[in-house]
Amino acid sequence: MPPAAESISKTEAAYRTLRREILQARLAPGLQLKLGALRSTYDLGWTPLREALSRLEAERLVVASHNRGYAVAPMQRGDLDDLQQARLAVELPALLESIRNGGDDWEAAVITAHYRLARCKLSADETSDTLLDAWEDRHDAFHTALISACSSQWLQRFHAQISDQMRRYHRVLNQGPARGSTRDAMAIEHHTALMEAALERDAARAQVLLEEHVQSTVTVFEAATATPSAPAPAARQKRV
Repeated sequence: MPPAAESISKTEAAYRTLRREILQARLAPGLQLKLGALRSTYDLGWTPLREALSRLEAERLVVASHNRGYAVAPMQRGDLDDLQQARLAVELPALLESIRNGGDDWEAAVITAHYRLARCKLSADETSDTLLDAWEDRHDAFHTALISACSSQWLQRFHAQISDQMRRYHRVLNQGPARGSTRDAMAIEHHTALMEAALERDAARAQVLLEEHVQSTVTVFEAATATPSAPAPAARQKRV
């Protein structure tokens, strides 16, 4: 492999590894990232590591300060509010356009994605990374299918970026003491109602359901951090 291609490959591998660890909350929100520890834990070179962290900073998954270096972006109520507003601004018009214009292929994609999500059941005491990964993948696939008849590629791209950011909140809440409430809020019944409204071309009902669905994460996050001076819900994390 030419040196330039090898460098790109190692940088991409470092980026994907750290991004996955952050989205799955194994590198927990607010965790200080020590380059030496990251390098030995994940077997990364200095240059790929620094370039990967720069890319993650651009995605707001990592924050950098002059005196303290890099840290995983914290999870805060204000950021969640901002993220959910952005989600509605992107997902709602894409959903409404899909309801207006979606044909047989769109309907089939929505039904299939809903079926796959319904088959992935999480109990209140389930914290397996494998099952959580599967649920998050299928959950994202369902919402992606709902907006797949939208003509705007930019809206779909922004939606994917917002979904990635939301994964951290879902993962931490699904692993923390509020996981029972999280799973009630994200139960299949909510998704079934949203699917039915979309397939029935009931745009007004679909809008109400999507707004309620988006608000549910905020409600659970509020409950999980309701005690005075409570930090964001704890997640299992690697020490680096």
